[in-house]
Formats: sequence, structure tokens, C-alpha cells
Amino acid sequence: MSKTAFIAIVGCPNVGKSSILNRVLGQKIAIVSDKPQTTRTKIMGVLTEDDTQLVFTDTPGFHRPKNKLGEKMMQAVSDSVSGVDACLFVVEPEGELRPAELELIEKFKKQKLPVILAINKVDTLPDKELLMTRIAKLASLYDFEAVVPVSALRGINIKELIDEMKKLAYDSVFFFPEDTLTDQPERVIAAEIIREKLLRSLDKEIPHGVAVSIEKMHEREDSDIVDIEATIYCEKESHKGIIIGKGGAMLKAVSTKAREDMEKFFMCRINLRCWVKVKEGWRNREGLIHNFGLD
Repeated sequence: MSKTAFIAIVGCPNVGKSSILNRVLGQKIAIVSDKPQTTRTKIMGVLTEDDTQLVFTDTPGFHRPKNKLGEKMMQAVSDSVSGVDACLFVVEPEGELRPAELELIEKFKKQKLPVILAINKVDTLPDKELLMTRIAKLASLYDFEAVVPVSALRGINIKELIDEMKKLAYDSVFFFPEDTLTDQPERVIAAEIIREKLLRSLDKEIPHGVAVSIEKMHEREDSDIVDIEATIYCEKESHKGIIIGKGGAMLKAVSTKAREDMEKFFMCRINLRCWVKVKEGWRNREGLIHNFGLD
């Protein structure tokens, strides 16, 4: 009999949830940057090994929302925690627990969810005694199914983490074909790749006011070239100039890096064209949030 488990990956912004998902799947499906709140929607990844299928939901970082987009992101986290078999709770290896992390633990208690604790970035710890202190503190707050110190960056203990998650699977048919990696449409993946390059290239404040819409994605007949046309939306006219850059240099650099990643993921040649438009205050406009697929 085959086995399945639906697992939500939750935690505060910038703790490495998407990096862990990518490492577990062995391929990048979720964008990663050093800026918080990189993930905006629920991104599903599927790992099938032998008789077990693990279906993951990578959620936005749990935080206090400052606009309607933030409210949508937090609703995505709440929905995920309420509709899964278990959670993978990702934290950093040191520092005080954040109020949002304590709030998540309270959600676990109310749902009586099986939870595996993944302490990420352990390769950054100068003193391993700090790790033991961290484990003891968290273990006193919740009865975790397992505690696994990991490094998504270096791949430390990822196999052990997968093994622990497999223990949570129950007898069930597979919900996805065995070769499925994600449920995300190709247009969404292409848009997220562009947004990642923007996140990595732009100043701290601008990326959170950026959205990407794929206007066209068409494979040429008798060719392995896919034409993609994308519009990058920002909130201010001054931001538009920064995104385009002097003589179009920034937009060209972002487009080149995005095209290279798309060609690796889609395994074909990509002809990518990007434009930049201003939509003032779009993060507080329900209609635009819906149009960008962020609700």
C-alpha cells in the first residue's frame, strides 16, 4: 500500500522555508532571497520516493500584516495549517523566539497537529551548545514529533528530515503522478523567477512593491523556443526608473538572469521580454491583488 502526507512548511520570514523545500525536492521551485516575505502565496511541491508521497505547501513567512496583500499572505498560512496532516516548523538556531513563532505554536496546540521542528542554518552556529539550548527551549513549548537540526544551504541532515516526515504518512493512494514536482502553472513559475531576480537586485524597500504578470507564454511552431512577455508592476514612478536603470541596464540584467533560470527549469530556449508599469498602491487594492494571482 502506498502512503501520503500533506505537510505545511511554516515559520517566520527569512528562516529558510523555501530553501528547505527546494533542497528536499532536489530542484528549485520556490524563489529564495535574503529579503523577508519573499514567498507571497502557497507553493506546492511533491516528493515521491518508493511507496511514499509527501505533498508540501511552502507558506509565506508568518508576520503582522501592514496592507491587504499582507492580510492575504497570513490567511494563506492559516488555511495551510488548518488543512494539512502535519507541519514542518522552521526556526533559526539562536536568538529569542519571536511573538509570531509563539503564536504559531498556539495554533499547533489548537489544531493538535503533528509537528516536526527543523532548526535551520545550524552551519552558522559558532557554539553548538547554543543549539542544545534552543532545542530545550522549544521542546518545553510543544511536543514535537521530531527535532532535526539542518542546513538547507549545505544540505546537512536533509535526508534525516525526509525520513522523519515519511513517518507521518498514512496509507493512501498517491494524489499526484509520481513524476510531479509542483502544482504551479508554468506562468506562475516564470513570474516568480523574474521576481526573485528583482528581489536580489533591487534596494531593500522596492521589491515588496513589485508584482510580475506573464502576459504571453507561447511555444514557437517547429522550434524549441518559448516566447515570454512579462510586465513588472511597481507602486511609484521613481521605482520604475530604478527598476529600468540607467540606459535600461538594470532591467536588462534582471531579464538575462531570469531567462537563464527559466531555460534551466523549462529545459528549452527562452525569448524573454519585460516591461515596467506603475500601479500606485496595488498592495492595498483587492482587484489588483486578484489580477496578480496573489489571493
